[in-house]
Amino acid sequence: MVSRSDTPQDTVALVPAAGRGERLGPGAPKSLRHLGGEPLVVHAVRRLAAARSVAAVVVAAPPGAADLVHDLLAPVITTAELLVVEGGGTRQASVAAALAAAPGHCDVVLVHDAARALAPPELADAVAAAVRAGHPAVVPVLPVVDTVRQLGPDGVVSSTVDRELLRLVQTPQGFARAVLAEAHAACDDSLTDDAGLVERLGLPVHTVPGHPNALKVTRPFDLVVASAVLASESAMAGSRV
Repeated sequence: MVSRSDTPQDTVALVPAAGRGERLGPGAPKSLRHLGGEPLVVHAVRRLAAARSVAAVVVAAPPGAADLVHDLLAPVITTAELLVVEGGGTRQASVAAALAAAPGHCDVVLVHDAARALAPPELADAVAAAVRAGHPAVVPVLPVVDTVRQLGPDGVVSSTVDRELLRLVQTPQGFARAVLAEAHAACDDSLTDDAGLVERLGLPVHTVPGHPNALKVTRPFDLVVASAVLASESAMAGSRV
């Protein structure tokens, strides 16, 4: 079994958590919505910090909530450095703010959505390892299981897309630090995916297998599914005791 001490502590995880989450309905910012009695950001950061390679976690909090988020997270971070900064008006701005605050000794950067609160630590380690192996950018992916059809302007099916060539992209996404910094510096608009910024530089984006538990909470029904996943994890952990 590989221990934390056997893994390079060269990775910082950035968590953009400033979004409103309007598709979840009225209420607190998305990262502060509760899942199983705890905010999504607490679940997400706890799991990131448990990854063997993660030395630090930087959270971009909702405007005006940096102190609150720090107080929520400080008790659950025991093996990694925690920094909390105020996020920006876009995801890109929040990632840039978190990257600027990241410790200088971390050459591998993970960017992870707080909304993917149940992504396991092993997924973060797999992405970081692929970056460490020399890939400038790495994304975890899942195969597409549904049939996908392309429509014409009139709403009529124009073709059936080969789903074997399609993948669903998750986070955490991983980057060589210098590559991510260059990608953000070169961007003049806002994208929802940091790997897309790296693609614009003409650099390849490598893939690793994703994980079904790294589902994204976007709508109320997603919270129901995530609650079921969390309950299942708890039941399995209890059965091993």
